[in-house]
Amino acid sequence: MKIGIMASQISGHLGPTITGGTLTTSGGYNYRTFTSSGTLGISGGTLSCDVLVIAGGGGGGDTNSGGGGAGGLFYYSGQSLSSNKTVTIGAGGAGGTTADARGTNGVNTDFTGLTSADGGGGGGTQGTNKNGLTGGSGGGAAYNGGTGGSGTGTQGKAGGNGPTASGSGAGGGGYSVAGTNGTDPDTTGPGGNGTSAYSSWGSATSTGQNVSGTYYYCGGGGGGGNTSTVAAGGYGGGGAGGRLSISNPVNGSANTGGGAGGGVDNPGGATGGSGIVIVRYAV
Repeated sequence: MKIGIMASQISGHLGPTITGGTLTTSGGYNYRTFTSSGTLGISGGTLSCDVLVIAGGGGGGDTNSGGGGAGGLFYYSGQSLSSNKTVTIGAGGAGGTTADARGTNGVNTDFTGLTSADGGGGGGTQGTNKNGLTGGSGGGAAYNGGTGGSGTGTQGKAGGNGPTASGSGAGGGGYSVAGTNGTDPDTTGPGGNGTSAYSSWGSATSTGQNVSGTYYYCGGGGGGGNTSTVAAGGYGGGGAGGRLSISNPVNGSANTGGGAGGGVDNPGGATGGSGIVIVRYAV
């Protein structure tokens, strides 16, 4: 005798229908990755999931300037979601391109129903704008005693401070490590490192910065200035700073929340890396 199975029983066993983002599967989890704005579709039940939200990184300053701070990062575990969620990915902040211009803050990333992550702070530059901006992580400062911008809560660390005299910028803050101070004579500060706590997420989704098999997010940008060495960006997509007549500053890497490198005159500061949202749930 055949035993019938009701459609509702099948539906209940399968759980909700999930759509949106780029789907990958690894280690017993499905990952839905949003590198641009969109919608996480949820129908027919409740989704139990973890969510990683990263904002856009800050832009670098224009002249002998600080690197941009990394975008803010929030991680939410054990979320119960039963309706569609709008995902808004924050862009990286623009670099300063006129004399004494700071970079701009990155743009917040938002996941409906959860607090958005704050965009990273822009780097300071010489003159009246020598201080870095506050952001998810703070922007690095310029010389003449500039002060690094502060991070926001648990989202990231502060930018480094500028030296008293020489034309060297400080590094932008990363999620895990503050930006390094610029020092006399003419030594720029590297950006602070981001976090490798979500390395398995990066490996599963091919996102973040891969450093010898470990994946990082939210590194700060390196400072720019009159120096013979390049200030590296922090692990997690931070861009390297520029150095006079030798190399241009580097943009923060896309979809890492990395801060941008600080500039030295032309062509000004670089642009911060855009943010990302990743939703993880059991297969």
